[in-house]
Amino acid sequence: MMRTIYPKIVGVACLLIILGSSTLHAQQVKNVLIFLVDDLRPELGSYGNKIIKTPHIDQLASEGMVFNRAYAQQAICAPSRMSILTGLRPETIGIYDLNTPLRSVHKEVLTMPQFFKNNGFTTVSIGKVYHHGQDDKENWSIYFPKEPNSYLKPENIQLVAQLEMEGKGGNGPAYESADVNDEAYKDGRVANNAIESLGKLVDDRFLMVIGLSKPHLPFNAPKKYWDLYDRNSLVIPSRIKPDHMYPTALTKWGELRAYYGIPAEGELDDELTRTLIHGYYASISYIDAQVGKVMNALDELGLREETLVVFMSDHGYKIGEYGAWCNHTNFELDVRVPLIISKGKSDKNSGVSDALVENIDVFPTIIEASGLSKQKLDGISVMPLFKSPNLDWNKAAYSLYPRGKSMMGCTVTDGNWRYTEWRDSDSQEIKGIELYSIKDNKGIAERNLAHDSQFEKEKESMRLLLEKRFPRNRGSF
Repeated sequence: MMRTIYPKIVGVACLLIILGSSTLHAQQVKNVLIFLVDDLRPELGSYGNKIIKTPHIDQLASEGMVFNRAYAQQAICAPSRMSILTGLRPETIGIYDLNTPLRSVHKEVLTMPQFFKNNGFTTVSIGKVYHHGQDDKENWSIYFPKEPNSYLKPENIQLVAQLEMEGKGGNGPAYESADVNDEAYKDGRVANNAIESLGKLVDDRFLMVIGLSKPHLPFNAPKKYWDLYDRNSLVIPSRIKPDHMYPTALTKWGELRAYYGIPAEGELDDELTRTLIHGYYASISYIDAQVGKVMNALDELGLREETLVVFMSDHGYKIGEYGAWCNHTNFELDVRVPLIISKGKSDKNSGVSDALVENIDVFPTIIEASGLSKQKLDGISVMPLFKSPNLDWNKAAYSLYPRGKSMMGCTVTDGNWRYTEWRDSDSQEIKGIELYSIKDNKGIAERNLAHDSQFEKEKESMRLLLEKRFPRNRGSF
């Protein structure tokens, strides 16, 4: 068995061993293909959205297991992707920001591509997989780098050039709907690169991770996907912020404000809000089409039944709720993600599971599905849920988000409640507490109940759950 080395993190508590399976041989697959999507919350037809047009992802969902309660470990791109690709929590890795590559800190941590390459797989990275494109590059047999964002409308190209000439730099508009084919924008080229690579790998055993950038800003997608929606039917979310929330629980969503035409302060009006929601939905339909192309290629090449397919997102997103946008918080909308795993059209163990699962579970799951040796990881394989979707499973799912270097927000959900402690990053002194009911309100936090005596029992129960993962004597983050 291969050994995993964790420099500077040896002895971290709660490293979990992947669950075994007496039916491993029957479950084994030859290949693994992962669609890793950017900034996608569970805004899909298969998750109950009746407006969104996602027929290809919904088809995949009908052929696999839909995990209704899947969670990212941090609602920001770089740490979340490191967590997914190592099976380790951000607090195990110790990187919480956008600017620090994994290998700049941890040279020996065993990653997903490294593990599969060591086990004889051809490993393929296409598009945005790691946030830092060069991170772990040597462990990909085939590597297509992520491309920068681009604009195609002449007026937007001219605008960006003008901004650069004036020394303002920054980004162009937050959305675009050019009347072009799919390949004119980068996710269409990602799909083409994936299909081309699959054609060369028919006789190989492979791990392929396809990084689709949309619906990340800017919401640039071909016009035909914008045309799928009647903008007047799009509902403007409530801008009401949760009563008594911790002062910095939300952000000023500077990521969106960095785009041209977005006000530097204040909330967005209905017209701009509706346009951005339209763009977010169009971007989702655009990546749905790319998923469909790749899945068709798997079928045509005779690879579908021997390839485990995972569809997932790095974290969730806000599209106007609380008058806010983007991610970067511990709220349910930012940490809940779609997760679909399919073992083939002919697999009978498909359906829906309400088990609490986490993005760190994907790595151990694909190890077990591939019949490879178990590894010590923070996540656990979800393979048993294919046979018993209602199996007694995790009692909680955990995430975190810092506010600067001095404050860490630690959060937990049990599926009904979300409890968050804002702590001094060094001393673990609690600076603030939040308790929200999330079961019957589509994840919208309405009122912080942490200081309401009526909910003292629920608060204590959730506090104890949080303490299991983030003990007060844990030391500095």
